[in-house]
Amino acid sequence: MSSPWLAALSFLAMSGSVGLGMVVAGRILSVRAKASTPLKTRTYECGEEPEGSAWIKFHPRYYVVALVFVLFDVEAVFLFPWSLVLRSIGTAGLVTMFVFIAVLMLGRAYAVKKGALRWQ
Repeated sequence: MSSPWLAALSFLAMSGSVGLGMVVAGRILSVRAKASTPLKTRTYECGEEPEGSAWIKFHPRYYVVALVFVLFDVEAVFLFPWSLVLRSIGTAGLVTMFVFIAVLMLGRAYAVKKGALRWQ
């Protein structure tokens, strides 16, 4: 096996064992509430008494803004490792990243054109 494959497999094994270990430790230690009270089921709004029902309808625009945020957040996740290995990947890596950024900017331009990011 080559070194990158070994590193990826060891990362997956470690992350899986940490997650599984947390679940098993929670079961063994019986981490749960001792008693349920009516106060635990109340809606909490920053220490204030809630007004009205917690089940209200939100405008779809909020969800679109959240999805666009996640899209550009994922872009940042891809840009950081790329910037660390920029010298070693050469011109092909640079061109590939510019194509990636161009596709994302086209998507952003489309969202702006459709008015998805306009706050009213």
